[in-house]
Amino acid sequence: MTKPLAGKVALITGAGKNIGRAIALKLAADGAVIAVNGRADRAIVDSVVGEITAAGGKAIAAMGDVSDPRSVEQMTAAVVAEMGGLDIVVSNAGLRRQTPFLDMQLEEWREILSVALDGAFILAKATVPSMIARGGGAFVAMSGISTHVGTPNRCHVSASKSGLEGLMRALAIELASKKVTFNCVAPGAIDTTRGPSAGARPSDDRAVPLGRKGTVEEIAATVRYLVGPEGAYTTGQTIHVNGGVFLT
Repeated sequence: MTKPLAGKVALITGAGKNIGRAIALKLAADGAVIAVNGRADRAIVDSVVGEITAAGGKAIAAMGDVSDPRSVEQMTAAVVAEMGGLDIVVSNAGLRRQTPFLDMQLEEWREILSVALDGAFILAKATVPSMIARGGGAFVAMSGISTHVGTPNRCHVSASKSGLEGLMRALAIELASKKVTFNCVAPGAIDTTRGPSAGARPSDDRAVPLGRKGTVEEIAATVRYLVGPEGAYTTGQTIHVNGGVFLT
């Protein structure tokens, strides 16, 4: 049987590990050709490419800094030239920082927004024309629960994700006639490997009604729904995957 994403080309930013890697593997398993993005660590990007190709899929490395318009333009042009176009884009790259507001400097504020919010804008500007040229596509941005429940020491992250959700809603309406959908996925507590700048992970899962952390595969499955034929009528939404911590 033909796989549901056969013939589709997907670019996933921040795809070298954790949620981004899981999304890349999931979409590849369903037939999409994957452009695996990373900013600097080519080794982990190549590792994901290797996993996909070893499983019988097709993938390429797509190095680039999502906060740099020229870098994203060059990366997108290279992917389109090699793969013939783009159908799916997942804006997953982001930075984790924990700094009290009273200690936060404007430089750190701008650094966070430059990736999560500016990066999604830059990525959409570079990639959406290719999706339109292919007759439509799907753009998914990764938000988070912190912007909905309020999280100490992460006001910059919360602000960036709030802006990101607003951007997706606006583009969903503005570009609906072009057959491109725009949605956000907002994970709750997910079992991932955290870098030192992310700070300590809360240790008590009893605050989650389902009593556990989510898995990266569960987030990937939600993205898969949104970018596949089943999700073609879903646009402008924020899909929460958080075990019941926040209810819409």
